[in-house]
Amino acid sequence: MSNLWQQVNQIIKEISPITIGGVSFKSPLLLAPMAGVTDAPLRRLMYDLGAGGAITELISCHAINYKNERTLKMLTLQEGETNTGVQLFGTIDDLDHLLKAMDQVVGRGFTFIDLNMGCPVRKVVTKGGGSALIKDPGKLGPFLTKLREHSPLPFSIKIRTGWDQNSLNAHQVVKAATDSKVAWVAIHGRPRSQFYNGAANWEYIEEVASESELPIIGNGDLNSTKIIRERLANSNCAALMLGRGPTKDPSLFIAPFADDPNFSLHGEDYLAILQRLRQYHHQYGLPARVQFIQLRKQAVWFSAGQRESTQFRQQLFQLDTMEKLWQQCEIFFTKKV
Repeated sequence: MSNLWQQVNQIIKEISPITIGGVSFKSPLLLAPMAGVTDAPLRRLMYDLGAGGAITELISCHAINYKNERTLKMLTLQEGETNTGVQLFGTIDDLDHLLKAMDQVVGRGFTFIDLNMGCPVRKVVTKGGGSALIKDPGKLGPFLTKLREHSPLPFSIKIRTGWDQNSLNAHQVVKAATDSKVAWVAIHGRPRSQFYNGAANWEYIEEVASESELPIIGNGDLNSTKIIRERLANSNCAALMLGRGPTKDPSLFIAPFADDPNFSLHGEDYLAILQRLRQYHHQYGLPARVQFIQLRKQAVWFSAGQRESTQFRQQLFQLDTMEKLWQQCEIFFTKKV
């Protein structure tokens, strides 16, 4: 039987908390918002694994105001979510709708409110939301000021380095955020045109962070213990935000702080983590089919790079019940790895 949780809890006790923009986080490593990924069960799991804070996946201000049932479920936190922010998205023309949505999320247990200014998806940017908001920093001042003044919680933004490689303008966006007294700015190290391909531009993030009066949180390609340790030791950023990395290697929130430089997870550890996620799915009341899909997705991600993972993934996508899925996970993570 894995003793993972004892190890994890011991390491977490040694991590020093930080305060950014009036919010106290239990670690300088935070979980980034990811559409279709960072639901409440996954966030709760990552808190258990050492995340110092987390943000919901992006949520439409219109869906909140319409009181869409699925959206209201997304606004429900789970026990153990101690420092979770809600991420809203909308356009400059949606200002009144964003203000109204802010009123709807207050009192639900969120610690801060974040505005999505980085989503690269076409259906978001064509309406003027997501990363389209950073195309003209000159228009951001009054918009961000009104949002910040209305928010009863610390108000932050998450951006990209620019619209494309020829218009890297995070400096100007951060300046507008500073003038609007935003709590902090998280920067994903790619322009919108790059989506999630290629390398994150950490040289540019560090340049912006070194010149910024606001705390900057760096995000992008933080997918190994070695890289995270180096960033923690040398970055100008106030904190780091991990996205896809810990969905594949859930040790990333704790391994950088472990006394053992070779700390890593083994097969039974992954199974113990999946078991806890399965439990959280059930407690959160997700429909059975959604639980099945989410657990399968996570098992596939955990198997990446491990021996016989291709065969394992193929097997999982042929299954149709949770019992069969779990049986294959037990076989793979305890005997095949």
